[in-house]
Amino acid sequence: MIFYFSGTGNTKWAAEQLASATHDSLYYIPDELKKGTLEYTLQEGERLGICFPTHGWQVPRIVRQFIRKATFTSPLGKATGRRISGNGIEREFYIYALTTCGDNMGHAMRILNKELGQKGLHTDAAFAIVMPESNVCFSFLHLDTPEREHQKIEAAKQRMAHICQVVTEKQRGVEELVKGAIPYTYTYVIGGYYNKHLITDEHFWVDEEACIGCGLCKKLCPVDDIEGTKPHWKHNGECTNCLACYHHCPRHAIHWGKMKRGQYVFKQS
Repeated sequence: MIFYFSGTGNTKWAAEQLASATHDSLYYIPDELKKGTLEYTLQEGERLGICFPTHGWQVPRIVRQFIRKATFTSPLGKATGRRISGNGIEREFYIYALTTCGDNMGHAMRILNKELGQKGLHTDAAFAIVMPESNVCFSFLHLDTPEREHQKIEAAKQRMAHICQVVTEKQRGVEELVKGAIPYTYTYVIGGYYNKHLITDEHFWVDEEACIGCGLCKKLCPVDDIEGTKPHWKHNGECTNCLACYHHCPRHAIHWGKMKRGQYVFKQS
């Protein structure tokens, strides 16, 4: 099983590569949350993968919500991912996580494992893969140039081939992360501010003249936070700030804050 969340397509692409290599089923986290009952049974030896984008050097709120609500069971009952044998503790099934990030991901994987730890779970392997930048909410962050986008995607293809091999072989004790020079500051200081104050729909606005009322933003919103053919955000606290509405708008009619920035959506080169 592979569970993923994606706003601009970076993580979706990575999850699809893993699903193709492992032949594991792919599940979109927002769709799973809408089902209400989140109970999953993993067979002995099965892989459990979690793929998510790094948001403000942390795990997106919607991914945390999923982990907290989900119940993973095994043939032996409620899963801890471990079983007791005569030789000690053995892993019953294989758990891995992958995060995509613009340049680095700080301690996002530490946060994910803290959430998993509440279920008695922990990753056997963890990966970060650098992809084109999509965050337009900080003045000091900028989208990559087309040339840089191409370079990152080509490098990501090479990385994904390696990651798929590690996961297919169920290698354990693997941690290949891109934490950056000051991961604590990224995640708990800058990221703490970002996730407390900028995970909101309050800063989105629409250029009424540019908007064509196509409804794509409403369709793509993972938390159903948009209503109307010309988008109106509900301001109900559900926005996860994935920026899907912003980046996928075909006329770039949606903006965030006072800065007018570019758009990015993953495209296979």
